[in-house]
Amino acid sequence: MSKKKPALVAAAVALPLLLMLGGCAPGSAGGSHAANTATASKDVAKEGKVTLKLLDYFQGDESKWMNQVIAGFEKKYPTVKVKRTVQDWGQVMSTLNLRMANANGPDIATVNNGWQSMGTLAKGGLILNLDAYSKLYGWNKEIPATMLRQLEFTPDGKTMGSGSLYAAPTARSSLIGLYYNKKVLESAGLSVPKTFADFESDAKALKAAGKTPIAYGSLDKDSSTALLFAVQDVYGTANNIGDFVYDSKKLPIGDTGLTQAATTVKQWADDGWFSKNYAGLQVTDAQQQFLDGKAAFRFDYTGSYAFTTAQKADYGYLQLPQADGSGVVGTGSPSGNFSISSKTKYPNAAAAFLNYMTSKTAAQLAVDHGFLPLLHSGLNVPSDNAEFATEVAGQQSLDSGNGYVPYFDWSTPTMLDTLGGQLQSLLAGRVTPAQLAAAGQADYDKFQQSRTNG
Repeated sequence: MSKKKPALVAAAVALPLLLMLGGCAPGSAGGSHAANTATASKDVAKEGKVTLKLLDYFQGDESKWMNQVIAGFEKKYPTVKVKRTVQDWGQVMSTLNLRMANANGPDIATVNNGWQSMGTLAKGGLILNLDAYSKLYGWNKEIPATMLRQLEFTPDGKTMGSGSLYAAPTARSSLIGLYYNKKVLESAGLSVPKTFADFESDAKALKAAGKTPIAYGSLDKDSSTALLFAVQDVYGTANNIGDFVYDSKKLPIGDTGLTQAATTVKQWADDGWFSKNYAGLQVTDAQQQFLDGKAAFRFDYTGSYAFTTAQKADYGYLQLPQADGSGVVGTGSPSGNFSISSKTKYPNAAAAFLNYMTSKTAAQLAVDHGFLPLLHSGLNVPSDNAEFATEVAGQQSLDSGNGYVPYFDWSTPTMLDTLGGQLQSLLAGRVTPAQLAAAGQADYDKFQQSRTNG
């Protein structure tokens, strides 16, 4: 999961890794268990005095944020108390299906995007179809459509990214984008890029000046794909990337911008824009080089750096616009999703809690704790943290432009490993960009066949 500015930890990539999909299509039968429009209500007091059982994984500073959100919710709804159970992510995910099948299980729980978690729960009728509450609270209008797709399944659990809403996001996000060092740019007489063309022009000028443009190491193949996915977002459209990941079966991988991204990344490597000996460089070493001012740019996951007070004025973050100037597309997701048990006795109170988790109040509390928000503009960002303000601006550009795309490796349980290995081979000259894309397509086709076979 995304942490509050952790000090150079590879765990910063854990969100996309943990959100990987897995396994064959769920085999249990079930129903949609929709909250119908006749019973869905904002009148929480009508359910009487309520104790909601909540299961989540937020720990450390994230737990402090969660406790503040709960306190605010309980103040707004004095008839409701929230009894919270906290476990680590692995414990929650490994026991969630059994817990949600238990009549005495949680009313609300963290769920994972994808086939094995949300898809299984939806197909088994273990979580509520939230369409009625989405309409009641306006989530279907307020949450960007590209974000809602991440939380949708058909009631049979077979198709992700369409159908009905089965979870609501927290008002926090995690993204992939471009970090930059203003001092390194200024030393070469350059300004912060505003377009993709600006970025490539700056990188070329930095290389000519004898400086390293991009801090990058490809030794850890899983985390090295942040570069590939970020560049893919520059070329692919939000619809096409989403359609491929969400199992449309109609869109070839070549239409997602992946081949163009691989071609570009290979050209950058050939032009010497990456760290010296990048093939043997671990992700943490590349991150440290960037923090030490030995490179101007770094593609990475938000929350990857514990910037010092001095560094907060020198570093920034950018969600690069698309190469054709058509808008901003970026890999990003909520830092947590919550679903309601179909067995809850208090669906309206539970839905009110989900709504509060998406609220501007929850987003502001996230900012107060140094976490990247989601969904809301006009937040009070600390004036003494210029770097964090640029991250918030990047996130809000995706909100306003409806430009979110899912982590590309959600498409199959093995896509991250496949593309990570292919990227290493590409940079070593052993495969072409077209062959990298073909390997991704083969991985996808194999997974789809396994789902068909059950």
